[in-house]
Amino acid sequence: MTDLTELTAVQLLDGYRKGDFSPVEATRASLERAERIQPEVNAFVRLTGEEARQRARESERRWRRGEPCGRLDGVPATVKDILLMRGHPTLKGSRAVSPEGAWAEDAPSVARMREHGAVFLGKTTTPEYGWKGVTDSPLSGVTRNPHDPSRTAGGSSGGAGAAVSLGAGPLALGTDGGGSVRIPASFCGIFGLKPTYGRVPLYPASAFGTLAHVGPMTRDAADAALLLDVIGVPDARDWSALGPPPGSYTEALSGGVAGLRVAYSPSLGGQVAVRPQVATAVRRAVERLAELGAYVTEADPDFAEPVDAFHTLWFSGAARVTQHLGPHQRELLDPGLREVCAAGARYSALDYLAAVDVRMELGRRMGRFHESYDLLVTPTLPVTAFEAGAEVPKGSGHRRWTGWTPFTYPFNLTQQPAATVPVGRDGDGLPIGMQLVAARHRDDLVLRTAHALYGAGVPGPVTGVRPGGS
Repeated sequence: MTDLTELTAVQLLDGYRKGDFSPVEATRASLERAERIQPEVNAFVRLTGEEARQRARESERRWRRGEPCGRLDGVPATVKDILLMRGHPTLKGSRAVSPEGAWAEDAPSVARMREHGAVFLGKTTTPEYGWKGVTDSPLSGVTRNPHDPSRTAGGSSGGAGAAVSLGAGPLALGTDGGGSVRIPASFCGIFGLKPTYGRVPLYPASAFGTLAHVGPMTRDAADAALLLDVIGVPDARDWSALGPPPGSYTEALSGGVAGLRVAYSPSLGGQVAVRPQVATAVRRAVERLAELGAYVTEADPDFAEPVDAFHTLWFSGAARVTQHLGPHQRELLDPGLREVCAAGARYSALDYLAAVDVRMELGRRMGRFHESYDLLVTPTLPVTAFEAGAEVPKGSGHRRWTGWTPFTYPFNLTQQPAATVPVGRDGDGLPIGMQLVAARHRDDLVLRTAHALYGAGVPGPVTGVRPGGS
């Protein structure tokens, strides 16, 4: 018998079309899986089972009539608890956010998925306000890695990454302000895409400004392209959203990589110490790109680590998002977040503008870089998943999460599309990710290249362990 929790969204839709199984069956299987993994992995803030079952029944009736309402009709999906979802509180991992209120509005990406018939299983966990690269919060506790529950799932979209990896819905919405889609996707062994800034509208606007992207977290690149086709359209509530996409990302998948100019940067010019097993897995995947016809050159983008500028922008955003809180509410915050907010409140307007200058120069350099190369390839992270409940790996000497994410946050500064593809596992069975980066607006190249790698069998198994004997 087919295990419906192992299928991609594309495969589920094909099965619905053929009558092999139904949205009700797929939703039931996904909810059962979500309930089974929750005690050990803690991927969800809340499950919305009854609502999901009702939407699945409605979808099943449409499929029986041969009249699906959209491109995702009946596909189980999850939403990170940073994004608004109508009828349910969005608490952002914080005890300082009141659940009271009407909660009557969907975020743009959620609204588009709803219009296309997606079945929402629930809201996934996040660190408080999405502030760090791992997922634990005073509100919902620690989210654990699906491949080893003693390790972190990464963050800040850690619940989404764990849910997809363990079969609790093939589609997930995450957010990424410094790697928050790519980090957990890499640690959990799935595909994650940070689209070009503005391709997926965001409302309400993020306190982290134009660093924050909304992106798909999926079982493969084809599912991500399908989801981006749905959510990557304008919404009047986001003044910075891009216009209509140039074409279908799904249709662009088939181009292959032959002739693409690929720059492979194993350590950003020696700036990053990468664990040997990570470096080896990424190099093998790069060699596979060359075998598929890409022109691969070992080359580094010309920039120094922009961490100070990123901290100025990121910490200032954190200070802004918590500015309205009173003393009692501040005591409820994650202690690390309180430190970051205090640092952010000390920056001046001139400090902020100096960081913007660094950002603009970095964007200029990457724009020139992509005149010579279609894609930049790096490890997604220099490490694999470390102990759960810690912001940084033990003994690393890092103070903040940005110390172990040097490959991800620079491309939030530049607003480029960037994705992570699973390319193997380390000696402990933990996933390793490879990052693909393209020039702004070339999301199609990132997806096309990832799809070619999946077709060539490069990614390792997507699924993690099955907590509870599942």
